[in-house]
Amino acid sequence: MVERFAAPLPQDGAPALETVDRLSQLAVPGLQRSAGSRFFGWVIGGSHPVGVAADWLTAAWGQNAGNPACSPAAAACETVAARWLIELLDLPPESSVGFVTGATMANFVGLAAARGALLERAGWDLNAHGLFGAPPIQVLIGEEAHATVHAALQYLGFGQAQISRIAVDSQGAILPAAFDQALRRAAGPALVILQAGQINTGTFDNFEQLVPLARARGAWIHVDGAFGLWARSSPLHRRLAAGLEHADSWAVDGHKWLQVPYDSGYVIVRDSRAHERAMTISASYLPMASGERDPSHFVPELSRRARGFATWAMISHLGRKGIEAMVERHVRLAQLLAQTLAREPGITVMNEVVLNQVIVRFGADSPADQADSLTRATISRVQDNAECYVGGASWRGQWVMRISVIGFATDEKEISRTAQAIASAWSQIRASTGNG
Repeated sequence: MVERFAAPLPQDGAPALETVDRLSQLAVPGLQRSAGSRFFGWVIGGSHPVGVAADWLTAAWGQNAGNPACSPAAAACETVAARWLIELLDLPPESSVGFVTGATMANFVGLAAARGALLERAGWDLNAHGLFGAPPIQVLIGEEAHATVHAALQYLGFGQAQISRIAVDSQGAILPAAFDQALRRAAGPALVILQAGQINTGTFDNFEQLVPLARARGAWIHVDGAFGLWARSSPLHRRLAAGLEHADSWAVDGHKWLQVPYDSGYVIVRDSRAHERAMTISASYLPMASGERDPSHFVPELSRRARGFATWAMISHLGRKGIEAMVERHVRLAQLLAQTLAREPGITVMNEVVLNQVIVRFGADSPADQADSLTRATISRVQDNAECYVGGASWRGQWVMRISVIGFATDEKEISRTAQAIASAWSQIRASTGNG
């Protein structure tokens, strides 16, 4: 693809339509069909046509969502969409919402609010004095937390010595006894990071046990719920996330279960003052606050895309019942896929399928190194056959195929076709390696 795009720096510009047409010709052969109905990599949503259309309008309108004066429509749309999100996810109504690029920035903003609030409680003014000399904050986090949370901690100046990794169970959920012990050992302000939807297994931390322990300790509780937080929209599955409403901040993606195009995530913070204090940018040329919600007070950027339009459009189009039905359908389909694959000789489903994630291992009766090789080979064969897309991951020292069911167009027919494609690839690998 680099060779396709490579060219000398243009000296004279090309006509508009010719430029756009050329871009399409160059790019199409290198595009992943990530919005397709048989794409199961990386927990990527399907970019629903309604969200795409709203995103086209957003780009064409060219609005800067920095403040209400820049774009009254963008600011108003965010205000309403924020209320809808809080109601849909059943989180504290007083919470503030920031429309960010994705879960990485949502975690960053939520943890930035936590940092400032915890230091303020400890008598330290972060905005006045910075981090040098500040009381150290102890971070408690599960061993299977997502990499983006660790990235956000690093961006915010938390060093490895400040992070306590808590033991987890076979599905990646924090062990309450280990958590209690870690809390007792922690000195000074404490920042607890819990998880709704482990990236491989889909499991949830036990919020009903962990949150009261952290609350009694005076910790700030942040929940990384990039896709799992959407379980709260479903009466069937909200029990998985019971108790997380008592946390202090939450991160969730829009491009996953809400199916909006990329550049969409949300940070939700119970203490809006702490949220604003961590993010607000002021300058004399910016309009003064008028009592309305100012979008720039809840995100790192001043100039940015008007992300609220696509969110508003997708919630308007699907409604509460449509989102609920989609989440429940995807969970059923993930369980169906797991059950189908488990019936194949030599395929082992490695997780309890509680949400939309399925991890499987091939040749599990073989020695560990050989099973790793067989699993990698099967993943490569599935990708080469191009009937569907799946990825791989290392899970607790073993290589697994990782399947994320989250595209809006995926249905039972596509799951059956996917199961056949995976079984066929495994059969080919068994035959070629003598493991049949």
